[in-house]
Amino acid sequence: MNSLRTTLIAATAMVLSFSSAAVEYRLPAKGSNLVGENQYYVVPEGKLTLEQIASKFQLGLTNLLEANPGVDPFLPKAGSTLLIPHQLILPNTKREGVVINSAEMRLYYFPKGKDIVEVLPIGIGQIGKDTPEKWVTTIQRKRANPTWTPTANIRKSYEAKGVTLPAVWPAGADNPMGLFALYVGNLYAIHGTNATFGIGLRVSSGCVRLRDEDIEHLFNTVPVGTRVEFINQPIKATEEPDGNRYLEVHQPLSRTQAEFDSTEPVALSFDKETTRFVAHPQTDSFILKRLLEQRTGMPTRINP
Repeated sequence: MNSLRTTLIAATAMVLSFSSAAVEYRLPAKGSNLVGENQYYVVPEGKLTLEQIASKFQLGLTNLLEANPGVDPFLPKAGSTLLIPHQLILPNTKREGVVINSAEMRLYYFPKGKDIVEVLPIGIGQIGKDTPEKWVTTIQRKRANPTWTPTANIRKSYEAKGVTLPAVWPAGADNPMGLFALYVGNLYAIHGTNATFGIGLRVSSGCVRLRDEDIEHLFNTVPVGTRVEFINQPIKATEEPDGNRYLEVHQPLSRTQAEFDSTEPVALSFDKETTRFVAHPQTDSFILKRLLEQRTGMPTRINP
């Protein structure tokens, strides 16, 4: 296991790197959509939380939970080995500006004029307060030390819990918007958080949340006017130049509270393009069935 882990980490270093915030991948060759390599991590002694490990590797909690079924979502067992899912299929959309894929709870940033993509984990909207989908907009303005003006609906939801919000929440470390915000419309923003838990989960009122270092990184690097696209792609597919065909399957987002609370998996839906992809005569039906059941969030080859 040690030699395998060393090999994987060494391979990863050739195709991705960690900046002060974000995992940076070199864009693949023409015709390819597969980037990165997975790693392994042995949980050390001591009470290291899964959130701390996720933060260490620039992942959200859901990313780790999908890749490591059965792991304790709070305190993973010391000495256990976690798979770190750093291999990705790039979303099936335009490689420009910011792309937010709610289904995998990741934000992709394609800096203009650079042959790289930066990937950051995000928190998204709760059920009934969903983060937008199928929406193209821009970074309209940026603000350090933002204030927060709760909407009428947010006020009502808090009042139902016995909490009265101020008309305007002042800037500061305890502000739910965090210390930096990139506004993409009248009701939505990409911003920080005053919480240490929730990246990779459905926790917001519809906005996109990032950890402190991540939102500061975006604030300093993403220009006003940058294109922003919101998508929801729980299934991503690619046929690579060498003929290998990969499918990456995430748990779809629940649409109702009943669906969220159910022990039954949320049904997967296939668009025409994905249906044609999996219907290819070379698809291994056993691998495909297992992949659609397990939904590990990692690219898996589905042809021999």
